[in-house]
Amino acid sequence: MDSRFAVFFFILGGTDTYLNDCPADCFSQSLAPERVHVQYGDTYFQEDDIGEELFISYDLPKRYGAIQPTVGASLTTDNDFWLGAGGKWSTERISDSPIFIELSLIPGLYLRGEGPDLGFPVQWRGSLGAGVNFGDTGSLSVFFDHRSNANATEVNPGIETLGVRLSYQLP
Repeated sequence: MDSRFAVFFFILGGTDTYLNDCPADCFSQSLAPERVHVQYGDTYFQEDDIGEELFISYDLPKRYGAIQPTVGASLTTDNDFWLGAGGKWSTERISDSPIFIELSLIPGLYLRGEGPDLGFPVQWRGSLGAGVNFGDTGSLSVFFDHRSNANATEVNPGIETLGVRLSYQLP
C-alpha cells in the first residue's frame, strides 16, 4: 500500500481529534451527516488504464473523534469485487467552507475476477478526495485512491482509481 494515505489519515485525523475532542473525551461518539456516495472512475494497474470501476459507499451517522465509520463495495469492468469497512476524515468538520478535502482508509476483501493478481485477498484502500458541498443535500468531488495489500505478501502491485464522486446526504 502507498503508506502516504495511511500517514496523512492518521496525522490529520489524530490532530483534529486531539485539538477538538480531547479536552472532553477524545473518541466520544457524536452525530455526523449520514451519506451515500456513488463514484465512478478509471482503474490503473502499473500505470496502464485497465478499465473502469463503480464504487458505492455509506457513511454511518456517527463519528468517533474526527473519524466517521464508512463501508463500501466496488466492481470493476474486469469483474473484480472489493468490499470493506473503515474510517473517513474530512475538513467539513473544521471548516464552514463549501470546499472540502477528505481522506479515508478502508481495509477490505478483494475477489479477483479477470483483473490483476494483487497477491493477497485483504486489500487496504486509501483515498484522497476534494470537492464542493451543495448545502445539506450533497456534494461533488474528484478522488484518487490506491488499493494494495500493505506488503502482506511479496506480490503487492496495487490498483489506482481516478474519478468523480457524487454524494447525497440522507435526511
